[in-house]
Amino acid sequence: MTSADPTRVVAIARSWLGTPYHDQASLRGVGCDCLGLARGIWREVVGPEPFLIPPYSRDWGETGPREVLAEGARRMMIEVEPAAAVPGALVLFRMKPRAIAKHVGILTGP
Repeated sequence: MTSADPTRVVAIARSWLGTPYHDQASLRGVGCDCLGLARGIWREVVGPEPFLIPPYSRDWGETGPREVLAEGARRMMIEVEPAAAVPGALVLFRMKPRAIAKHVGILTGP
């Protein structure tokens, strides 16, 4: 797996600014959620998505035995320690302590 050009990833991410929120959508200028943003950037930088994304819950407080979002990210991304993340990196968030990761974003600056 190779890394994408960080400058290009950030430029593409910024081109999505103003896209309205739409749960589980992934179309720039039409609608997206956090994962849809990452999916849209992937398609532009890498190409077609390698697999279909199953429906997912919006519940940020969801608990469970599996980290589905993190597991999927690990299959497609290069995991680094937070201090080593560079602009263009996909960042996973836990919205509450001990909750599963349910939010992603694109790092645009140090």
